[in-house]
Amino acid sequence: MKTDNDRLLQELEMHRLGAQTRRLFIRDCAAGLGAVFLGSLASSAFASGGRLDFSRPATSPLGVLPPQFTAKAKRVIYLHMAGAPSQLELFDYKPDLRRLDGLDCPASFLEGKRFAFISGVPKMLGPQYPFHRAGRSGIWISDRLPNIARHIDDLCVIKSMRTDQFNHAPAQLLVQTGSPRLGGGASLGSWVTYGLGTENQNLPGFIVLVSGGKTPDGGKSLWGSGFLPSVYQGVQCRAKGEPVLFLSNPKGVSRDLRRRVLDTLDEVNRQHYEEVGDPEIVTRVSQYEMAFRMQMSASDAMDLTKESPETHARYGTEFGKESFANNCLLARRLAERGVRFVQLYDWGWDHHGTSRDNAINLGFADKCREMDRAIGALLDDLKTRGMLEETLVVWGGEFGRTPMRENRGGTEMAWVGRDHNPSAFTIWMAGGGVKPGFSYGETDPIGMEVALNPVELRDLHATIVHQLGFDHQKLSYSFQGLDQKITGVKSAYVIKDILA
Repeated sequence: MKTDNDRLLQELEMHRLGAQTRRLFIRDCAAGLGAVFLGSLASSAFASGGRLDFSRPATSPLGVLPPQFTAKAKRVIYLHMAGAPSQLELFDYKPDLRRLDGLDCPASFLEGKRFAFISGVPKMLGPQYPFHRAGRSGIWISDRLPNIARHIDDLCVIKSMRTDQFNHAPAQLLVQTGSPRLGGGASLGSWVTYGLGTENQNLPGFIVLVSGGKTPDGGKSLWGSGFLPSVYQGVQCRAKGEPVLFLSNPKGVSRDLRRRVLDTLDEVNRQHYEEVGDPEIVTRVSQYEMAFRMQMSASDAMDLTKESPETHARYGTEFGKESFANNCLLARRLAERGVRFVQLYDWGWDHHGTSRDNAINLGFADKCREMDRAIGALLDDLKTRGMLEETLVVWGGEFGRTPMRENRGGTEMAWVGRDHNPSAFTIWMAGGGVKPGFSYGETDPIGMEVALNPVELRDLHATIVHQLGFDHQKLSYSFQGLDQKITGVKSAYVIKDILA
């Protein structure tokens, strides 16, 4: 006969088994539903001509995948001048604007226009620096860029870019993610890394370097992965000190001990991934392993002391400082080591004329001098090392500047400056299968509006991924019921006229 204690023990055991069964049911059901969900994503990607990364091992999301067709470029170096440099002082020469300098802006130029700061009737502002034709191509370029002018026959200059954003943060987001909203899209670098992976498993596929003393207005979302798994987001490295904070082992922790800890974590995470199928678990595994491998590889790649004194002189680098020149040299070193997308942001190009530093005729010249020297040296190195053909170099800002002088409250500024102009700006590209020594598109006689061959930012994005071997319509990721793309849902076109 069972005693009260026996019955109590039996009830407890049944309760334990029931609870365990419920846990197993919930776990297995969740894993099963996760598998169904992932399977539906795969079917959706297949039906739309896109793909998810089921062709690469789950634990190797940065593995190299074959492109959809023959690629012209293997990597991208994107040079973003945050704040928007004036195209009217650099690449878009307007002799008519010089003749109008100092005159009241005609009302027809202002009607229907929205400006960030201009009000009342501003004065027209001619180009502040001389222009000349350079190279065999005879492309117009400012005397502020003598080193870039040496490479003018390598550049494809697009003078007819336009955007619908006139404030810095949303305009920068639109340039880099295809959406002007925070969280609205994945960055271009993330898309490239998602498609191409990385050639070097010891370094991230997407690295970001910032100079100018400030993070761009768009913040770190500019290199975020958005709806893509976070393994594809950009890794911001520092130009001085440790490349990545906390990369070194803590005091008392040896490399062997860290390896054993990571092996244990790896096993736990793999079991968890098999149960629930969450791609962020794979990201966590990959990031642990990447940090371990980067302890030696990143420090070596970021060590500028290994470059010759002659190289430092050409770039204008400054030891122990964070500078655009340092970052250009680092970009070449990272590209050599197989990093797919190197993004440089240089803050300080917002020349409104509110002070000497941001005056078109003063501080702007200082910024040009720093940029021109470093970019000239970068292009020199890429050419002499045989890398330019396989590297797509992109330069530009988030919008252009106005052909009239900025005033605020209807009063002329003490310094010379230009307001934001989303209706026309210039971007150039070099290498990577674009036509060298080629000028595309035109603006009107004063540089206010695009007059010939307008290029939207989504067209630029479609062209960049095309040169890397991908159809922008097929490079997609299923999220919230849509096959998301870098070019969004609107029509986008590869700019075939600029392709070699």
